[in-house]
Amino acid sequence: MALMEKILFGVAKQWIAGDTIDDALSAAQVSYKNGMSVIINKLGEYHTSKNIIENTISEYKTIINSFRKWRVSGAISVKPTQIGLMKSKKECLTNLEILIRAASQSQTFVCLDMESSDHTDETIQIYENLLARYERLGIAIQANLMRSQGDLADLLSKGGKIRLVKGAYRENSDVALKSKEKIDQNYQRLMKILFESGNEFGIATHDNTMISSAITLSKKYEKKFEFQMLRGIRDELKPELIKKGFSLSDYIPYGTNWLPYSIRRLKERKRNILLLGSSFLSHKMGT
Repeated sequence: MALMEKILFGVAKQWIAGDTIDDALSAAQVSYKNGMSVIINKLGEYHTSKNIIENTISEYKTIINSFRKWRVSGAISVKPTQIGLMKSKKECLTNLEILIRAASQSQTFVCLDMESSDHTDETIQIYENLLARYERLGIAIQANLMRSQGDLADLLSKGGKIRLVKGAYRENSDVALKSKEKIDQNYQRLMKILFESGNEFGIATHDNTMISSAITLSKKYEKKFEFQMLRGIRDELKPELIKKGFSLSDYIPYGTNWLPYSIRRLKERKRNILLLGSSFLSHKMGT
């Protein structure tokens, strides 16, 4: 197991910025100099310890307050279970509002991440509670969940700002689509709805087909949107998209809890293993 962890870390460090806030901000500076905005996520979830929750909030506040000093345009991506949802929805709501208030003072965007389907209802309720009061607030919607089209329509009717992802959590077949083909079809369907009815949204994908579809839709519908990709993945494509005039954000995870995150990323889609491997090889050949 130790050997497997070592091998996996050799690949994972390509998209994990490091253990510390400074590691994350240093990576963010590189992305920003290459024409991208950034989304920083502190790794770790399902926290119940008061100290860990408070430390997590403190680190996010430090990141928010550091963006201007580090001359980076950025956002933070927060998981509800890392700021109190495992204790109560009320505690999570209170803590998220603390972060949003700090972010509002520095014009930093906050995205509420989506976790397993056990927490979807609570996450959407928390988001809708704050959306009316805070403009620079977004939420992730997962294309693998059967319910997502209804959730998307409801959120867009309320002015929600959406980050469209495929979904990385293992779900039961009664709530989630299981085949790549069906998930891809749903992603395309939700993406079309975003271009038709949304604005200020994120297309989070490394998939050529999805990226090409988004480019085609962008020619028909003039909407404010950006592509979002993991740091270190599809680095050969990012400059091309920027050169064509598209906005792009690097998603930058950091922290010591890299192993469960990395395993989930690899399990999410078998194709991710190929993407990570090819990106890793191209990086090595370029150094």
